[in-house]
Amino acid sequence: MSENPTLRRDDDELTVSVGEVVIARYVLRPQAPQVEAPKPYFHPLNTLSGAPLTAVRPWDHRWHKGLQMTWSHVSGQNFWGGPTYVGDSGEYEWLDNVGSIRHQEFAEVTERPGEVAFTERLTWVSSRGHDWLSETRTHRVHSVDPGRGLWALDFTTALTNVRGEQLALGSPTTHGRPAAGYAGLFWRGPRSWTGCRVLTSSGISGDTEAMGTEAEWIALVGRHDEIDGGATVLGFSGTTSGTVPVKWFVRSEPFPVLCPSPSFDRTLFLEPAATLELAHRLVFVDRMCDTEEITELGRGFAP
Repeated sequence: MSENPTLRRDDDELTVSVGEVVIARYVLRPQAPQVEAPKPYFHPLNTLSGAPLTAVRPWDHRWHKGLQMTWSHVSGQNFWGGPTYVGDSGEYEWLDNVGSIRHQEFAEVTERPGEVAFTERLTWVSSRGHDWLSETRTHRVHSVDPGRGLWALDFTTALTNVRGEQLALGSPTTHGRPAAGYAGLFWRGPRSWTGCRVLTSSGISGDTEAMGTEAEWIALVGRHDEIDGGATVLGFSGTTSGTVPVKWFVRSEPFPVLCPSPSFDRTLFLEPAATLELAHRLVFVDRMCDTEEITELGRGFAP
């Protein structure tokens, strides 16, 4: 039976709870160094029992923050954070090119029976202080089911080029680094999930095998530290209005990450005033699901 999530908002964050358990905290204005490309993010994301599903500012990549929308290569700008992969040198280099994504305002915040949702307007600002992208983003929490131990998060966004020139949206892979096509919606899992199980809708298992593939969904199944048991994160590739298909960036080693990339190995070109629309879904399950249950969930939650 579905349960109603509740939403609390203040100037700096939104918090979604089910009963006494916070399942999602969305940080609007992070106090982060510029090199981390400050931007809104979710942390923590939790299961319905309160078990952790995200990591924030891990020592290996301080700019990894829970679940966030970001992009590593945008016409020479880095909205991801950290060093930029440079194809000419074949290395990551610290450059003066790190931008930020700024929350501007909420267009709508709603609480309906069985769901909460919020739509915000954001601006992607270059390292030189110029507006490059205008974004309208919606998050919807729904399908909260204590009996099945799960809840779902829908993410949709519309990114409009306001730079006045064409924008090239790519990744380290489009710049020459194999198997590094991260871009778009990015999840960083807890350290304890390192080595977690990876399964795809196409029957492929393992992060190396799934990397860069097209699949309707990918599931990661990991164990918790401190508390017994584990959980499952099921991500759907969703849709893109771009000409490039969504491919998966996924790792379980050396740390767990999941990203339905809109420009894994092909650059997206966005003309002035043009808009790129993306839609993805994540399902969070309060147990370690087997293949049969994951496949059933994949059918039941397909957008």
